[in-house]
Amino acid sequence: MRAPMKRMLLLLLAALGVLAGGAAGWAWHWWQSPLALPADGVEFTVEPGSSPRAVAQGWVQAGVPADARWLFWGFRLSGDAHRIRAGSYALVAGDSPERLLAKMVRGDETLESVRLIEGWTFGQARAALARAPGLRQTLQGLSDADVMARLGAANVPAEGRFFPDTYRYGRGVSDRVVLQQAMGAMQRKLDEAWARRAPGSPLRTPDELLTLASIVEKETGREADRGLVAGVFSNRLRIGMRLQTDPTVIYGLGERFDGNLRKVDLQTDTPFNTYTRAGLPPTPIALPGWASLQAAAQPAQTPALYFVARGDGSSEFSETLEAHNRAVNRYQR
Repeated sequence: MRAPMKRMLLLLLAALGVLAGGAAGWAWHWWQSPLALPADGVEFTVEPGSSPRAVAQGWVQAGVPADARWLFWGFRLSGDAHRIRAGSYALVAGDSPERLLAKMVRGDETLESVRLIEGWTFGQARAALARAPGLRQTLQGLSDADVMARLGAANVPAEGRFFPDTYRYGRGVSDRVVLQQAMGAMQRKLDEAWARRAPGSPLRTPDELLTLASIVEKETGREADRGLVAGVFSNRLRIGMRLQTDPTVIYGLGERFDGNLRKVDLQTDTPFNTYTRAGLPPTPIALPGWASLQAAAQPAQTPALYFVARGDGSSEFSETLEAHNRAVNRYQR
């Protein structure tokens, strides 16, 4: 090879090397630099089984201002593309492509939450799930019985079966998944309370404990009275005395209850009217919290058979009907 031609080839190779080095430097700078994201950021859900290329394209379609090919090759060249986890993620101001990948590798999801409240009915819990942000609705329009069947608990009454708590979830998670978590949590709490039940308890099954706990939840206005309320109901169950508790009657009335419980309501028989029927109602009437489960399992030792609300959230407890009637006259009439 002639000397001039050899020099030209060397110069060309050197120029290509400089260009390649410059391109690599630019790519590295872009990978670590903040993206020009919208003011409210960008959210995207990586579905299970998504390929790195599909993830890159999904982020760009969601609003990330970048070339999907650059994102994809960034994932590939990092060596972490195969470690991307399914989940819901959010990019905010200051995030770079490198931080985007790191979030997906760590599983650093953007979580929403929904709270189920002690004393709620299952209908109220379902309404809360229907309003929950980012929760995928799969159970709307189904009956309560059909919902329980979807949860693998066919023929189990839905009322009271879900533990009241705050549940966090990634965007796109289904309402069934959250209910499954709440149902599992209640079963664990119920098993624990049943294992701790007091000797001589009149309750024969965990389901009866759950039902009594739901009544205690609805009847208790003050934490200090919870064990005593459970003690009164346990005493009544033990001697075969009717529970005569208004919340069960109200539950039995359903949508017919207009906020005013009348004498005729107490006299009208339903499966939930504990004035007309002995023993516990056929199902729970609300979601009981852990304190009510504990109270039902280990009620306070008390001779009281009656109690009446004082009007300030507390209750007056009495051993005899005569004393109870005096308390009713004082606080109710």
